[in-house]
Amino acid sequence: MTSVRPPSDGLSDPPLPRIRSTARLAAPALALFVAIRALCLVTLVVWSRLAGHSAHELLARRWDSLWYVRVADLGYGYTLHAPDGRDLSSMAFFPLYPWLEKALSAVLFVSPADAGLLVSALASVAAAWGLFAVAAHCYDRATGVVLVGLWAALPVGVVQSMAYSESLFVALAAWGLYAVLTGRWIVAGSLACLAGLTRPVGLAVSAALIVTAALGAREARRTGRPTTPPAWRILAGCVLAPLGAVGYILWVGTRQGGLFGYLDVQAGWGNGFDGGLAFARFLADGLTGTPSAALAAVILVALLLLAAWPHWIGARQLQPPALLVYSAVVTLLAVGASGYFGSKPRLLLPAFPLLLPLAVVLARSRPRVVYLTLTLMTVVAAAYGAFWLNGSGPP
Repeated sequence: MTSVRPPSDGLSDPPLPRIRSTARLAAPALALFVAIRALCLVTLVVWSRLAGHSAHELLARRWDSLWYVRVADLGYGYTLHAPDGRDLSSMAFFPLYPWLEKALSAVLFVSPADAGLLVSALASVAAAWGLFAVAAHCYDRATGVVLVGLWAALPVGVVQSMAYSESLFVALAAWGLYAVLTGRWIVAGSLACLAGLTRPVGLAVSAALIVTAALGAREARRTGRPTTPPAWRILAGCVLAPLGAVGYILWVGTRQGGLFGYLDVQAGWGNGFDGGLAFARFLADGLTGTPSAALAAVILVALLLLAAWPHWIGARQLQPPALLVYSAVVTLLAVGASGYFGSKPRLLLPAFPLLLPLAVVLARSRPRVVYLTLTLMTVVAAAYGAFWLNGSGPP
């Protein structure tokens, strides 16, 4: 069983390499990422034209992207009274992504929706770079390249090119985890804070940072060695990390007139957290329903099983606690949410450490095995992404 490189002391590692040299090392991974995403986008354009749709509209102005534009244009306070009686508030959407849309649209004189596409395009490349940095630090360059290819070719990878916040979040999360792995605690806390301003699952980055700090502090006490860097820097990173998500949630609470106002906003959307009970009922109903519903339920069960296996393998490989905690929290929040169940594969997109065991195996396989795997995955991702966006859902 392949294991990761052993940490130096649980709290810090050698300094980060220069950005230029890191970019040079990551160049093959970034080229692979751009090639896969470009092929998927070309497929979407052709498919959309044949279907009489605009690929640009599908990427920039559909589902959640419309809500981000509303926040960018109108600020918070917009509520849509849905025909089914629900009150859908724009405060369900975290602010960093629409803030960037608004800023870029003002600077570049483009619409917020088009600014969102630019943010996602740049962030997706930054995310791929961060994934490579994490995998190369824990394993080697080959694993980093393969991990980026796998993440780019996920069936729901088209979200990386949409005016959605996933790419921005994964970029912040990946580099935040890399900063944790390399002992840059204030950088890690700042990136975790920004991730928390992007999506509520940003708390997974905070959890990864805080657990790593706690384990390192315990090891330092056991061995009697002082922590490096100084304890105040580690503490500062731990304090910074949750401020983004917690601060926004508390702000929504003050706007709603109660401490748990954000939960009320999410309830208006039909979202909540019940530990997976609603999802279990949904799967049970699907398995006993129509053939199409049963097929969807079987696919979701298969995805859950596939998500459980990498956690076990990652623990056996002695992956850093930061990666294990992060992927576990992301998975728990995705599976335990009681909202729209068709979105669960998209909600698992940030859990990129789950791809590491497969990336390790492929990186040590014959090149033709890697090429065949990534080619087949890319073909499926291109077809599924085009079909998904030209269809009715899921968002």
